[in-house]
Amino acid sequence: MAIAIMAAGKGTRLKSKHPKVLHEIGGKPILAYVIATASKVVPPPDIFVIIGHEANRVRAALAYTGVNFVLQAEQRGTGHALMVAGEALSPYDQVIVLSGDAPLITPETIQRLSDFHAAQKATMTLLTADLANPFGYGRVLRKSAQSPEVRAIVEQKAATAQQKKIHEINSGFYAFSVPTLYEHIGSLSTDNAHQEYYLTDMAAVFHRARKKVVAIKTSDAGEVLGSNTRAEMMDLDALLRLAKCRQLLSEGVTIFYPQTCVIDSDVEIGTDTVVEPFVQLLGKTKIGSDCRIRSYSVIKNSEIGDNVTINPGTIMDDSRVAASAIIGPYSRLRPGSDIGEGAHVGNFVETKKIKLGKGSKANHLTYLGDAEIGEGVNVGAGTITCNYDGVHKHKTVIEDGAFIGSDSTLVAPVKIGRGSYVAAASCITDDVPADSLALGRARQTVKEGWARERAQKKPTDT
Repeated sequence: MAIAIMAAGKGTRLKSKHPKVLHEIGGKPILAYVIATASKVVPPPDIFVIIGHEANRVRAALAYTGVNFVLQAEQRGTGHALMVAGEALSPYDQVIVLSGDAPLITPETIQRLSDFHAAQKATMTLLTADLANPFGYGRVLRKSAQSPEVRAIVEQKAATAQQKKIHEINSGFYAFSVPTLYEHIGSLSTDNAHQEYYLTDMAAVFHRARKKVVAIKTSDAGEVLGSNTRAEMMDLDALLRLAKCRQLLSEGVTIFYPQTCVIDSDVEIGTDTVVEPFVQLLGKTKIGSDCRIRSYSVIKNSEIGDNVTINPGTIMDDSRVAASAIIGPYSRLRPGSDIGEGAHVGNFVETKKIKLGKGSKANHLTYLGDAEIGEGVNVGAGTITCNYDGVHKHKTVIEDGAFIGSDSTLVAPVKIGRGSYVAAASCITDDVPADSLALGRARQTVKEGWARERAQKKPTDT
């Protein structure tokens, strides 16, 4: 069995320059969900994604999945998509056709569709659904109410008043007998308003050829819903995110007011962690147990150990925080930040590509970039590692137990030795040996009476 995924369309109703199937819901491209589900039914080499609009972008974005891509250079309808995939699909007995913009389909339903198709010895099997409001969908006309066999699919515009009362709709998911499909697919016509080859017309083609066409109804109509507009995408996004929150709640995570949180599908959270309202956990973020993620924090593609507190307003990208650390409020951890066990990164501290050792602290108003900082280091408020000379980035090394006074400027490349002190407001341009005191500032001068004399020289107002 092979699976073919329709992903060539432009999605004009989105009013977007980007490929429809790369629009994200739940933190991933729509197409990624369909591929992931298909991969639970057949191996990736047996999956064929038919691409067209912005094909190179789609191929690049999903190449990691290991599936095959078939180019539909000219998009002339769903029937045409399977025409161009004929050579790739010809070795198979059965093909399941999925829609690349319907991400809620389940592996169980795909397998059920395949099994039913085989059991019925059918040429074509439709997956159908009952919708309370079927407007806009093609209606399924069965031979009789209890029969699995289908006479035809009639589109909304062509349906009679009586046919429009039918609530069973064609979902756009199919199973085909591959040899018979390609014996008859040439009978499709472009005699329609859009002059395209429609896969739905294969039901009529097979009916005329006296081939068996059947339908099986999904028990959950929601899983076949597509995303043709941005509003529909956001509806699906809400469903996926709420389902993710419910999954995490069932696994022992507390999420206050989950409707306000944005938690992507691949996020992992340990037991007894608390997520406060208005938190965003994005990408492949992984959070340990007994953590507290406080409101308005945005954490992306980061790893957080056990018993960590993330205070409000923290922004974190591609970073790592070890157990028992405290981050924020209003800290920014940029990519490559590695915060050690029990370390503190506090108010308005920005880090980038650094290693902050166990128990070290940078609690206020500091920039630490391209730095290796040892254990037990105290970095005073207002400290800056000057890592960029206008052309190249340079590294600052601060060894264990050092004390960096407030408002210090460390001009990289520079090394502060173990146990050393840097006096407040110093500009350090040379290495500091271990156990030393470094001062790099002008000597203070006090001119007594200067302010009084200045005041006496001021002209008198008239």
